[in-house]
Amino acid sequence: MVPPPSLPQALHASHAGIWLTNGDDDLVTLSRGEALAQAAGTPLLLVNAPLLGSRLGHADLSGLDLLELFAFLFPAQFVIPTVSGLARAMGQASPQDDTEAARLIPTLAAEMLEWAERTDWAEREGAWTSLRQLERLRWSWAPLLRDRIAQPREAERWLFSRLPQWEEQPPRAQPRPVLLDESAVLDRLSDLTGRGAEARIGQRDFANAAAEGFAPRIRDDMPNVVLAEAGTGIGKTLGYLAPATLWAERSGGTVWISTYTKALQRQLDRETRRHYPNDAAFRKHVVIRKGRENYLCLLNLEDALQGGFAGRAAILAQFIARWAGYTRDGDMVGGDLPGWLPALFRRAGATALTDRRGECIYAGCPHFRTCFIERATRASQGADVVIANHALVMINAARGRETQGTPTRIVFDEGHHLFDAADSTFGAALTGREAIELRRWVIGPETERRGRRRGLAARLSDVASYDADGAEAIDDAREAARALPGDDWLRRVLEHGPLGAIEILLSVVRSTVYARDERDGKETDPGYGLEVDLGDVDGDLIDAATNAAGALEALLAPLQRLTKRLIAVIELAPDWLDAPARARIDGAISALGWRCDLLMSWIALLLRIGSAPDGRFVDWLAVDRVEGREYDIGLHRHWLDPTKPLAEVVLRPAHGVIVTSATLRAGGDTETAMQRSGATHLAGKPHWFEVTSPFDYAQQSEVLIVTDLKRGDLPALAGAYTRLIEAAGGGTLGLFTAIRRLRSVQARIADRLARTGLPLYAQHVDPFDPATLIDMFRDDPRASLLGTDALRDGIDVPGESLRLVIMEGVPWSKPSVLHTARKQGSGDPSGYEDRLVRARLAQAFGRLIRRADDAGQFVILSSAMPSRLLSAFPPEAPVRRIPLDEAIERVRSRLGSRAIFGQEAQSGSPADGVQAEE
Repeated sequence: MVPPPSLPQALHASHAGIWLTNGDDDLVTLSRGEALAQAAGTPLLLVNAPLLGSRLGHADLSGLDLLELFAFLFPAQFVIPTVSGLARAMGQASPQDDTEAARLIPTLAAEMLEWAERTDWAEREGAWTSLRQLERLRWSWAPLLRDRIAQPREAERWLFSRLPQWEEQPPRAQPRPVLLDESAVLDRLSDLTGRGAEARIGQRDFANAAAEGFAPRIRDDMPNVVLAEAGTGIGKTLGYLAPATLWAERSGGTVWISTYTKALQRQLDRETRRHYPNDAAFRKHVVIRKGRENYLCLLNLEDALQGGFAGRAAILAQFIARWAGYTRDGDMVGGDLPGWLPALFRRAGATALTDRRGECIYAGCPHFRTCFIERATRASQGADVVIANHALVMINAARGRETQGTPTRIVFDEGHHLFDAADSTFGAALTGREAIELRRWVIGPETERRGRRRGLAARLSDVASYDADGAEAIDDAREAARALPGDDWLRRVLEHGPLGAIEILLSVVRSTVYARDERDGKETDPGYGLEVDLGDVDGDLIDAATNAAGALEALLAPLQRLTKRLIAVIELAPDWLDAPARARIDGAISALGWRCDLLMSWIALLLRIGSAPDGRFVDWLAVDRVEGREYDIGLHRHWLDPTKPLAEVVLRPAHGVIVTSATLRAGGDTETAMQRSGATHLAGKPHWFEVTSPFDYAQQSEVLIVTDLKRGDLPALAGAYTRLIEAAGGGTLGLFTAIRRLRSVQARIADRLARTGLPLYAQHVDPFDPATLIDMFRDDPRASLLGTDALRDGIDVPGESLRLVIMEGVPWSKPSVLHTARKQGSGDPSGYEDRLVRARLAQAFGRLIRRADDAGQFVILSSAMPSRLLSAFPPEAPVRRIPLDEAIERVRSRLGSRAIFGQEAQSGSPADGVQAEE
C-alpha cells in the first residue's frame, strides 16, 4: 500500500540511530539535533512518542503518534506499542530492522486511516462525536480523519446513556456443604486441560490435594487449610480451578482466587475461560475484582469532559471516554485499557479519573447504576469465581465491605507473598501525604482550582439540613481537620515554618531522623530515604507527639459522632430517605468507619512515643526521598509478625483456605511456610502437599557464578552485561538491587547493543509501567530488559524471549529498621537472612524455565556468592564458578544458536492480532 501524499514524513529512532523517511526509498539518517529540529518544525509520523523522546533526550517530543490513532480506532484492543506490534495488529509482516521499521510507519498510518472508512469497523459507534470533540481540542490526527468518518444518520448516544446498568440481585443462599470425590475432580481437570491432553501425575495429585480445602469445616474458627508447594510447570492454576469450579457449582457458593501480581490475574482470566468458553457464561460466572482506585470513575470522567481538564489531559479524557464504551469492566490498571495509553499523555490526568481519594458518593452519583465498581461488586456476589488480589481480600475482610460477608473459600496463589501483603495491609503510617489527603477528604477544596473534590459538608448536605446534631458534627470535623497538613506543607517544614500540630510533629520527626541517621557526615547514596528506630526519643518529639495526638483525637470525636447520627437517620427513616439516599449514607458510614480506624491507629502510634516498647510492633521515623529530593516525612508502625492479624481477620473466619506457590517455603522448610502463611496461628494443623517441577533442569538450565568481577566497578559491570547479552543474542532479563546502578549500566550499554540489532528496555528509564515493558520484551526475542524487584517475581515469559537471566549480585536485604527487628526477633538472624535471599534467588531462577522446551542460563555477577545459598536452585541444575570470559563462551555456545531474529507475520484484522496476543 502506498501512503497518500498528504501524509508527512516518518521519524524513527532507537539506540542504534535516527531515520527520517516518506515511506519509499528516501531514507535519511539524522543526528539528534537534526531530528529534534525536524520534529519541532513539522508534525511527523512516529510510533511511541515517549519512548522516542527518551531516545532523543527530549521528553516532550510530539507528533502524529500512530499509537494514538490506534487507540482511537480500536479502543480496548491490545497491541504492543512498537512498529512491529502495530504491523502485526494490522496484518503486516514485522520489520526485520530499524530502517525497515522506519519505512513501514507511513504505510501503517495510511492503512489505519483507511480503516476509518470501512463498513465493518466494529468500533464505529461514538467515533464521529468523539472526533468532533477532539477536533476542538486540536488533536493532531483530527484533520486527517475529518473527511473519513461519515456523520451518522441518527445522533449518536452520549457515552453515559450507552453503558449498561447493573441490576439488584436477591441475597445468595448459604453454600451447601459438599464433599468432592476424587474421580469428579479429575474429570473436571480433564475437561479443563482438554480430553486429548497428556495426563500429568503431579497436576492430578495437586488437584486432589487442593480439593481438601473445599471440604465442610468441622469446627468453628478452624478452617481447612492446604499449603501446597507446586514447582513451575506443574499446572497448578488448572489444578486448583478443577476443584474450585466443581465446588462452586455443586454448593452454590463463591470461590475467591487471590493473586499478588496483575500478570497472574490476566492468566487466570484466560484459564477460567476453558470452563466457561461462552462469553456470556464467563461474564456471569467469573468476575475480576480490584481496589476502587483501579477503576474508571464515571463522575470524574464527566467532570473532565465538561471542562475539568485542559490541554493534553483533555484529549486523554476523550480517549478514555472512547474506551469506556467498549471496555469489559472499566479497569484502568491492568485491564483492557492499554498500559501505554496514559504514558502517551505523560500520565496527565489519568489518576484523576479514578477514585483514589475515597470520595465516592455512591447512590448520590448520577452514574451509580452504570458504575463499573458497583457492577463488579454486585457481579461478584453471584459469581462462581472471583479473581482478586491479596490486598483487596485482606482489606475487605478487615473493613467488612462485602454485603455477602467475607470470603469463605479462598485460594491464595503466589502464596509466598502473603507475608508481604499482610505487612502492607495491617501496617500504619502517619505521614504528610497521608494526612493531607485526610484533610482534603474532610474539608474539601480550599483553593479556586477546578475539580470535583468535595468535603463532608457537600457530600452530606441533605443530612446536615435534616439533622442539627449531624450538621454540628460536620462543622466540628472541618474545624479540627485544619490541624492536619495543608497545601505546601513540605515546603514549610523544610523552611522550618510549620503550621498546626501535625506539621510541627513532622518537622521534629525530620530533625530527629537527620540527627540520628548514621551517615558519617556524608551522603553516600542520596537516592534512598532515611529512617531511624523510634526508641529513646527526646522531649521535643514526645511533646510534639502528645500535641498531635490531641489534635487527632479532636478530629476523631466529631467523625464518630457523625457516624452515630448517620446510623440514627437510617433508623428513623425520614420521608426523603429513598433507596438511593440510603445507599449513599451507608457508603458514607463505611468511609467514615475506616477513616476513624485510621485515626485510631495514628493516635496509638503517637501515644506509644516515650513509653515502654510494645513487642508486637516495630516503630520507626522516616524521611522519604527520591533522587535526593524529599517527598514525604512520617512515623511508621508495622506488626513484627503481620501474619497474626492475617490469621485473625482473614483465615480464621474462612471455611477453606488453599495457599500455593512454587516457592512456598520461602527459602526455608515447611515450618517456614507455615509461619509466613499465618497457619501457625490457627488451631488446626494444615495439610501439607508438595510436588517438584517436571523439567529436566540438568539439561535445560545452568547456573554460572562469575568469579573475577570486582564489586563496585560499574564500567566492568556494564561490560559484563554487554558481552553476556551479545553472546545470548538478546532474550536477557537483567536484575538489579539498586536503581542507580541499573540506570548507570543502561546508559553505558544501550547504544552498543542497539548497533548490533539488540534492543534494550529498562524499568525506571523507559517511560512505561512494568507490564508494558514486559509485553515489549516478550514480543521480540532479540530484546533485553533491565529491572529491579518488580521484574524478579510474577512475570511469565516462556520461550525464546527469555533465555538468560543475569543478577548483578547476591540480593541481600536492605538493612531497614523493620528488617533488622524481624531478623533479630527470629532467633536465628543469619538463617533468617539466608531464607529471604534463597527465596529471591528461587523466584528469579523461576523466570527462566517456564515450559518443557525452554532452555537457559542463570548468571550471578558476584564472586562472593555463598555456597550455602545454592540450595535455592533445583538440586539437579549444574552450578559452575568460572571467570567472565568462560561464562560468556558457555552462554554463546549454548544460547547464541537459539536466538531468533525475526518473527512470522500474523495476518488478519486488528481484532485477530489482539486475539493472537491474548
